[in-house]
Amino acid sequence: MFHDVHVDDDGALSFQHGEVPCAVQAMRLAEGLTVLSLTCVVAWDLPDDRNLAVSAAERAGQGLFGTLGVVHTERGMDVTLRYAFPAEGLKPEPLSTLLMLVVSTASQLRNELLAGTGDGA
Repeated sequence: MFHDVHVDDDGALSFQHGEVPCAVQAMRLAEGLTVLSLTCVVAWDLPDDRNLAVSAAERAGQGLFGTLGVVHTERGMDVTLRYAFPAEGLKPEPLSTLLMLVVSTASQLRNELLAGTGDGA
């Protein structure tokens, strides 16, 4: 599956995987050390439900690719999945595989969270 990719004003690349908006940004931390940071907004404005937050936290402990974040806002709960990794020397195929592991996890998690709210997937 191919995605429409947009270059944002700050140089980040943004795209959607299913219903999940994602952004990739490169940062050069030192000579020979370029890090890619991938952020996916898994869900937003979810009911601020303790059980849902616990479910998200339990799910975060099961993942190998990314750090799950839960933010409580005036409108409810927002959930993000972030993953940063050194990109120097990665060829396109392994890089695409790594990115797809993270974004597909974000999409799967979105479906699980929405099913848990009764909103459907």
